[in-house]
Parts: sequence; structure tokens; C-alpha cells
Amino acid sequence: MSEQTKNLVMAMELSKRTWKLAFGDGTRERFRTMRARDREGLLKEVVTAKEKFGLAADAPVVCGYEAGRDGFWIDRLLKQYGFMNYVMDPSSIEVPRRARTRKTDRLDARKLLRLLLRAVLWGERDAFAAVRVPTAEQEAALRLHRERERLVQERTGHRGRLKSLLMLHGVELVHPGTAVLDRLRDWQGKALPEPLLAELQREQERLRLVEGQLKVVEAQQAAGLAQAETPARQKAVKRCRLKAVGPQSGWVLSHECFGWRSFANRKHLGSFAGLTGTPSDSGETRREQGISKAGSGRVRTTMIELAWNWVRWQPNSALTEWFVQHYVRGGTRRSKRKGIVALARKLLVALWKYVEHDVIPEGAVLRA
Repeated sequence: MSEQTKNLVMAMELSKRTWKLAFGDGTRERFRTMRARDREGLLKEVVTAKEKFGLAADAPVVCGYEAGRDGFWIDRLLKQYGFMNYVMDPSSIEVPRRARTRKTDRLDARKLLRLLLRAVLWGERDAFAAVRVPTAEQEAALRLHRERERLVQERTGHRGRLKSLLMLHGVELVHPGTAVLDRLRDWQGKALPEPLLAELQREQERLRLVEGQLKVVEAQQAAGLAQAETPARQKAVKRCRLKAVGPQSGWVLSHECFGWRSFANRKHLGSFAGLTGTPSDSGETRREQGISKAGSGRVRTTMIELAWNWVRWQPNSALTEWFVQHYVRGGTRRSKRKGIVALARKLLVALWKYVEHDVIPEGAVLRA
């Protein structure tokens, strides 16, 4: 047996109640179904697969599964067992376009197994893309701003619902969270119907609950920035020294991008944020299809918002002058929207250089 075939390769197709395991060594395949989250059963299946394939008891195990709702605890479990594991990016898995795709757990597990074999046995680096797995502490640090993001969405929904219900009766409400609903009158000057008033009061209670929770989360963020005990928070504080970078954008960028990830160059950074171009160049046809949007949506959204703030609060910086020269003077509203994405990409690289290498963006102003 060659050195390459001494590895046991295991692909895992995860579902709520069962896990489908696909084993292979380059020549044979073995499929098993087990109860989900059965750690002892998983080890037994690995031992049995080694015996079936004639591998040594201490043969290395290389495994992989798709990133999804189960998160990263399985990756930590497999590495605790001494296995090499890949958390595979689902969007990087090949899908045939010839006809309708058949989908079963067995077929999915087999597809993952073949991708792993291509990467492990035959060294195809582009067989799939692996997700960068954070530590347990780094993953826990992501919860605060993601909870705030969800609370902001819920607050917007409750406010919109209150305004929409009142607009049905000709009432315009500016501050739904503090309004005294009993005093509102419809377009005829009459009191609101009792069922409507009861629904409005319940909706307002939910809005006030969300607003209270939002204040708690933002207070925890402010306390975290004041203490700055972790590298991610320290980088957030450093980034907030730049005028135009607020605590929320600084927090999100540090915890989602710069706090625990490393980038080899600016192209790598731009690709992570999904801000790189996607040209279509074939024969005599050459056109640009826009940005890839293949990376972190949170980072991309934050950077576009930050780019608009940068133009406003850093008018004398080189980046703002570049944006004005290429997209504002003589440009249209559409060209400005396209240009702000290009500015966001340049600004992201500039912030990376500032945080990692202390290179202040040219012409930028620091807070007093």
C-alpha cells in the first residue's frame, strides 16, 4: 500500500436526526448511517472502517463536512480525537448543470467524499474552499454585534407595523415607541377601534422590549471597548481613532474581519469581503459583471456604509479626493453608487494597513 492510501477519508452529511458517513481510501467506499451527535458511535464507525479497509489502527483520519447550522463544535470534537478536519464552504461545492440534480444524503455524502479524496490524495487545492474556524472564545465574541443586528431588524419591523396600522385610519405616527396610543384619533376625530388599540398596545410592548434589550447590548459593547481586553477589541479602539469610524463599524470590522483572521495581501482581503470585480472576458466580449458578493455580507455592508461616512467626515483625505475626481464631478447618481463600492474596497485595504502596520490613510484625520 502506498503512502497516499494509508489515510482514511471520511465525509459527513449532517442532518437533524441522523448523520450519513462516507468512508474511502482512494479505491473503496463505505457508507453508514448513525444517530446525530452520537460521539461514541462515531468513533466506533471510524474503527470499523479502518478494519474493513485493512488500515492500521493508528492510520490518520481526514474528514470534512459542510458548514451549516451545526456550527463548529463538530470540528473541535474531531480535532480532539486527533483527526484532520475541513469545514467546507457550501458555495464552493460543484453542482452539475446538465440536468436536474438528484439529492439524497447518500449522494451528498459521496460528493463530499470525492472532493476530499481529490484534495487529500491527489493534491487538488481548488477542489473546495475551507472555512476558517474560530476558537470557542472568538466565536463567542461574535454573538454581541450579531444579536444587535437582529434586534435592530426587529425594532424596524415593530415600528413599521405600528405606523402601517395607524395609517389605515389616517393617523401618522412619528415616534411609535413613546406615543400614548389611548389619545390617538382617526381621520374623523374618533377614538380608535378597541381591537385595533389592543393590537397596537401589544405591538408597542414588543417594541419597547426590543429597545430595552438593544440598550443593554450597546452598553455591553461600550464597556468592552472601554476595557479592550481582547485583540479584537483593541483593534476596534484603534480603528475608532479615525474620524468617520464609529463604535459599531469598528466593532463589526474587528470581530468579523481583523480580530482573528490574517490576510496575505489586499486581493485576499477584497475577496473575503466580496468586493472584488468579476470580469467577463471571452473573445471580443469584455464587460464587468459587478462585485462578486462571495464573501462576508456583514463586512461588505459595513464597509459601504463606512465609505459614505468617510466621504462626509474625511473630505480632505486622498481616498475622498479620488472618489470625487472619478465619480462625483460630472457623474450621475448611478455612478456615485458604483463609485462608493470601489471606495469601500480601497478603504478596507487602507484600514487593514492602519490596524496591522500603523499606516494612517493619506490625509486622514484622527480624533482629538
